[in-house]
Amino acid sequence: QVQLVESGGGLVQAGGSLRLSCAASGFFFNFNVMAWHRQAPGKERELVATISGGGRANYADYVKGRFTISRDNAKNTVYLQMNSLKPEDTAVYYCAATGPTRAWGQGTLVTVSS
Repeated sequence: QVQLVESGGGLVQAGGSLRLSCAASGFFFNFNVMAWHRQAPGKERELVATISGGGRANYADYVKGRFTISRDNAKNTVYLQMNSLKPEDTAVYYCAATGPTRAWGQGTLVTVSS
């Protein structure tokens, strides 16, 4: 059974940092492209960052220079380090497996207070 379980969300003040984790199971993680998306209240879900099996990362413009996606293939885990957080980063953050296996996690809430 394919499963993605996020953790690490919470409440943080603007300018602070959080690290999200996503533990994957039920598929061959090492070759799978992984991603983080987010959905703010009243808005559509949007892509935050992606990372290939070999560790090549891409970022949305609105998080470049502040967020870092990484993965540990030995632990079947992908991370999202978020620095210099802004109130507009408040959202539910979702881990996703985007290929060849596709799946979504249940999401973890990040709230950034001003």
